[in-house]
Amino acid sequence: MKHYQVAAAIITYQNKILCMQRSESSYSYLSYKYEFPGGKIEAGETVEAALSRELQEEMALAVTVKPENFFMTINHHYPDFSIEMHSYIIPVDNQAFERLEHHHHCWLIAARLKELDWAPADIPIVERLMAN
Repeated sequence: MKHYQVAAAIITYQNKILCMQRSESSYSYLSYKYEFPGGKIEAGETVEAALSRELQEEMALAVTVKPENFFMTINHHYPDFSIEMHSYIIPVDNQAFERLEHHHHCWLIAARLKELDWAPADIPIVERLMAN
């Protein structure tokens, strides 16, 4: 089974959290699920550099990810692969970005996050955000 190191951004603006809906996927169990944006960490890349690169590629969003932005790490096994996902809270100054790869997005306060259909690996992050 393949194992991936990935990074995810919990992008916040004025007490709201950006929720990104995946497009159709070759893995039907992930199609149209909500997630925190990010992606795979390439060989030789730091987690923070990978997350900055992925946000630029997926959203044309230029941010600097710092180690102190770290939130939590999740290990999750899907039917076809497993991931170790490192998440970071990234505050932004405005809601502007380009949705280049995702199907849909919305901004929600933490208390409403469970209203969406999340990818299973993202659920522990959602639960911790709602508890804080």
